[in-house]
Amino acid sequence: MKLKELERPAVQVWSPASQCPVYLATGTSAQQLDASFSTNGTLEIFEVDFRDPSLDLKRKGVLSASSRFYKLIWGSFGNGLLEASGVIAGGGNNGMLTLYNVTHILSSGKEPVIAQRQKHTGAVRALDFNPFQGHLLATGASDSEIFIWDLNNLNVPMTPGSKSQYREQPPEDIKALAWNRQVQHILASAHPSGKAVVWDLRKNEPIIKVSDHSNRMHSSGLAWHPEIATQLVLCSEDDHLPVIQLWDLRFASSPLKVLESHSRGILSVSWSQADPELLLSSAKDNQILCWNLGSGEVVYKLPTQSSWCFDVQWCPRDPPVFSAASFDGWISLYSVMGRSREVQQIRQADKISSSFSKGQPLPPLQVPEQVAQASLIPPLQKPPKWMRRPAGVSFAFGGKLVTFGLPSTPAHQVPQPCLRLVFVSQVTTESEFLRRSAELQESLGSGNLLNYCQNKIELTSLQSEKMLWQFLKVTLEQDSRVKFLKLLGYSKDELQKKVATWLKSDLGLGESPQSEGDDHSNRQQVFCSQASKHITEEASASSTFFDELVPQSMTPWEIPITEDTDGLLSQALLLGELGPAVELCLKEERFADAIILAQAGGADLLKQTQECYWAKKKSRISSLLACVVRKNWKDMVCTCSLQNWREALALLLTYSGPEKFPELCDMLGMRMEQEGGRALTSEARLCYVCSGNVEQLVECWAKCHQASSPLALQDLMEKVMVLNRSLELLRGPDGVSSGPATTYRVTQYANLLAAQGSLATAMSYLPRDCTQPPIQQLRDRLFHAQGSGVMGQQCPPFPFPRVVVGATPHSKETSSYRLGFQFSHQVPTPSLRPRIFTPLVTPLTPSHSSPYQSSRMHNISDYGSPGPQAAQPLPLGPGVRPGPQDSLKNAPVPRTNLQRKKLPETFMPPAPITTPVMSLTSEPRGVLSSQPSVPGVGHAPPGAPGELSLQQLQQRPPEKVERKELPPEHRSLKISFDKLLRRCSLSATDLKTKRKLDEAAQRLECLYEKLCQGTLSPHVLAGLHEVARCVDAGSFEQGLAVHAQVVGCSSFSEVSSFMPVLKAVLTIAHKLHT
Repeated sequence: MKLKELERPAVQVWSPASQCPVYLATGTSAQQLDASFSTNGTLEIFEVDFRDPSLDLKRKGVLSASSRFYKLIWGSFGNGLLEASGVIAGGGNNGMLTLYNVTHILSSGKEPVIAQRQKHTGAVRALDFNPFQGHLLATGASDSEIFIWDLNNLNVPMTPGSKSQYREQPPEDIKALAWNRQVQHILASAHPSGKAVVWDLRKNEPIIKVSDHSNRMHSSGLAWHPEIATQLVLCSEDDHLPVIQLWDLRFASSPLKVLESHSRGILSVSWSQADPELLLSSAKDNQILCWNLGSGEVVYKLPTQSSWCFDVQWCPRDPPVFSAASFDGWISLYSVMGRSREVQQIRQADKISSSFSKGQPLPPLQVPEQVAQASLIPPLQKPPKWMRRPAGVSFAFGGKLVTFGLPSTPAHQVPQPCLRLVFVSQVTTESEFLRRSAELQESLGSGNLLNYCQNKIELTSLQSEKMLWQFLKVTLEQDSRVKFLKLLGYSKDELQKKVATWLKSDLGLGESPQSEGDDHSNRQQVFCSQASKHITEEASASSTFFDELVPQSMTPWEIPITEDTDGLLSQALLLGELGPAVELCLKEERFADAIILAQAGGADLLKQTQECYWAKKKSRISSLLACVVRKNWKDMVCTCSLQNWREALALLLTYSGPEKFPELCDMLGMRMEQEGGRALTSEARLCYVCSGNVEQLVECWAKCHQASSPLALQDLMEKVMVLNRSLELLRGPDGVSSGPATTYRVTQYANLLAAQGSLATAMSYLPRDCTQPPIQQLRDRLFHAQGSGVMGQQCPPFPFPRVVVGATPHSKETSSYRLGFQFSHQVPTPSLRPRIFTPLVTPLTPSHSSPYQSSRMHNISDYGSPGPQAAQPLPLGPGVRPGPQDSLKNAPVPRTNLQRKKLPETFMPPAPITTPVMSLTSEPRGVLSSQPSVPGVGHAPPGAPGELSLQQLQQRPPEKVERKELPPEHRSLKISFDKLLRRCSLSATDLKTKRKLDEAAQRLECLYEKLCQGTLSPHVLAGLHEVARCVDAGSFEQGLAVHAQVVGCSSFSEVSSFMPVLKAVLTIAHKLHT
């Protein structure tokens, strides 16, 4: 593709690779004359800006020259100086050599001519700067003269060889000079006789001469291999032998390769420094070719030019760009990364149109098609070396880092075939995380978790964390409830000591002194003040004190018969009316008498008496007494003050039965999360430890840690694993199952371990009975990534559905029908539920069609051959197309969990659809796709046996697939979202919002279907539950943040059916709430 062009009859040279921006210098050619026949010379410097879409070059400097040029060369001498852009050397007539300071030309300031020397005889046609020592310049002219100039001292140039060596052969012109690209003291010269002389400047003599035995080579160009020091190319300008020869000086008897694709003599060659396999050549056949020297093929061909191109040069800084100077007075810049030149043609046409438009836009240019095709330039057939990555790095599964790089040694020193090394390294970034994980794994393996928990208690500084680890340690011990009470600050031994001390203090203040050493006598006086005072010490110590008590003297007692309260009470007792007697006692606030009488009257009377007592007697302790007596612990959990959560937990530990205890602890913990602050949320974890609810413990941790770091996740896994092990000891290995939140965190933990290289440890944490696809896929990757480390272990099941690839046998008629046509029948009809549907498939005739009981479109093309009788309607799952019976047997199981109904043994495949399906309902136009019928296929006439009429089809009730009930753990999602929709509908005022909410209610059915089928990944389920909790709490902004996090780490196909509408509902709720 042409990038730039310049109309100048000039020779050219690129700026060095170190120069930025890129410049192109041109000097008036001594071999060309323009129409004015002027012999003046000009040296110009142009900036090459490829960001400019135009073809023009920007001139940055111009200088009049005393003579015209045969050759220009741009060296980097002086580039180390401030604002230095190098030196341009120009070879002219009469042996003139001129050196120019590029910086002065560009600035138009000081004198740009550094020096002029006229040592040569004849025209100076060959110039080259030494690539290693920029101050050395080689020049060649007539009479086989070669001078080596030192720019630091231009007075006396060096001449390689002696005069006797020149006299051995007749003198001839020097066509080209080139310094070796690898060895700094090697110089080669090309001569018209077809030979090339290689000079060793250390020895100051030629070391080898290369020439073709045919003596028909007329050398016009020379170039050294950029990487292999002993190889060079020669080109011939003889029209009878237009070849390029590749020589290796180690075998100089004949060329290694001969490139023959030009039809006339070759004028110049240029070897790419960026890719040694690419060589440019231009010839008298008006062609510019790019060769691949490895294969000897032409890999790029520029369209035929209008005249000869006498010089081609690669751009040193931009590898795909090269310049070409032709005898018609044009210098063009091209790129070998070819593409269509249509854009340039349009720009050129617009430029011309702007000159002829006269203010009115011209009609668009219609370019003939054949012209557009001719403008296509094929790119390189092989990617060039500069596009090859010199190095690469990529992370692999298991914390592996894969790196590669090109060899640092030169290409000619690399052995063939070259071995490209790929390095695989293990990357570990979380050393503390791995250390703690190894400690946990060792403790789990040895079963020594008590010491592990004790170490955690000693190392933890936070009181809340210390208490949590103490609770976790107790779960591994016997009598856990008693020890839980001790940790909460309640001990039976301590209570007995406190009560005894309190009683002693009360007795010291009494009116009846007793001996200090007789504790039993003191207790007797307190509780039995009306008993005899003459009781022996042995009787008072007996456990049957009141049975063995024999009074020394008995006082006769009377039964009151008065009309006061005591008399009425006596009468009630004499008649056995315990109920009225209890009421009299309660009225007189004789509560002790009432309780004693109620015990004699039965359980119902006692319960009524207790209720009346609690209603009349209000104290600080009455509510606690009521809870202990009633044993209504659920009300206690829901109504007690959260400041007394420890006391509430102690009551549950003391009185609650093993069946209700876990549920009550979970209720207390959830209430602490919802109604308490961050501190109570952290303390709620103790309730979940007591109940053994790992799932709630994980969810509570997630609330306290919004962004989980590796060490925070390690801390969670330590607690989860210890609690799981205690549950296994209590219930057995089969009695412990992981919920979605726990599974998600365990999977996250296993992924993190795998990323650090602990593959075996990561695999041991994965739940074995989990069938969720992400878990199975991770287990499969971990198993195969370990290689020989899992020898002898059973391979996990393949985590992906297997698809049988291959053609299903069909009848000839059906096969020919399918090869010729494929119809798309789309007949939607309303169904009872928008997301529950069953395709109804029946044979169709030209005048009859069958509706689909579905709200979606289906393409029906796979059918077997028609049978003698009509097939019965076959309900299929979503996304399953009916087909031949054997293909149904071999078809892969779809991802949904809906099962196909078993086919009857006499099932016949339905007839193929060969007619357009007509609209049976009032649907909009354009929904149905009408196709012509296929000729040559027989059909049964309307009303034939086994066919259903149109009226019968319309009267048939639609079949409905019963949706499974939501799993219990996910029902809260539907309750929360339905409640939110109702609240938003009641609050919304405009019809547009109400319509959006109605549509959202239908779209959320997709979510409920996926929940029934169990196809959602653990992190999506955990995110949905977190969104539901935010909705219940009224924190819609946080719910949107959780929604964005879930969508960001989920696959589009998994959440695209319900997540957008959920976001819309949350946004509406947030606006209505604010």
